[in-house]
Amino acid sequence: MALTDAIVAAFTMLFSGDPGLWRIVWVSLFTSLVGLTIATPVAVLLGYAIAIHRFPGRRFAIWLAQAALSMPTVLIGLLLYLLLSRHGALGPLQWLFTQRGIVAGQVLIALPVLVAFTLAAVQAADPRYAETAIVHGASRWRVMATLLYEVRFGVMAAVISGFGRVISEVGCALMVGGNIEGETRTITTAITLETSKGEFAQGIALGMVLIVVALAMNGLLVLVQGDAPSAGART
Repeated sequence: MALTDAIVAAFTMLFSGDPGLWRIVWVSLFTSLVGLTIATPVAVLLGYAIAIHRFPGRRFAIWLAQAALSMPTVLIGLLLYLLLSRHGALGPLQWLFTQRGIVAGQVLIALPVLVAFTLAAVQAADPRYAETAIVHGASRWRVMATLLYEVRFGVMAAVISGFGRVISEVGCALMVGGNIEGETRTITTAITLETSKGEFAQGIALGMVLIVVALAMNGLLVLVQGDAPSAGART
């Protein structure tokens, strides 16, 4: 198929409401958002705790959080595959080649991004925010809420970056999900499959969707951050 023909076919698939195409998009968005929803509160609390508290091994924890950012997603997929396989420690869950397995992978992939970004944001915050809250008798949870509110734009950036990483990764989703049509086939695994078959129309269409999603998420972040300078001025 010529490139122009593939592009025309891709637009046709997009605007004709092709059920197979949009099922793939739905699986990708659903698993990515669920994984991110699970990972975010855990990662934010962990990043905050590492940034605020002084404890033995803190430097190692910071190094580990930052080093985990460069861990290949295919390695995460391999480790998770071994755990979820029939003879693995988590085999009884029967999550291998299911959407739950993909979600578990998305959680593991998103966690390092969210922890590292939150850690950096909290460390860069003005310590007077926490000190003022403590002087006014705020509880630990109130101090945390105050500080996280002040660095909310950094946390939002962490969430957007985490979403971008999980929805665009292919290694873990392919190994743990199995690329089953209608069930675990995601945007990236479908693009890989169609390209290997020499069928580019669906791959181009899904690539367009991926670009639109990425632009929309980053546009949302820019829109929200539009209030950042005025917020800083008020403080």
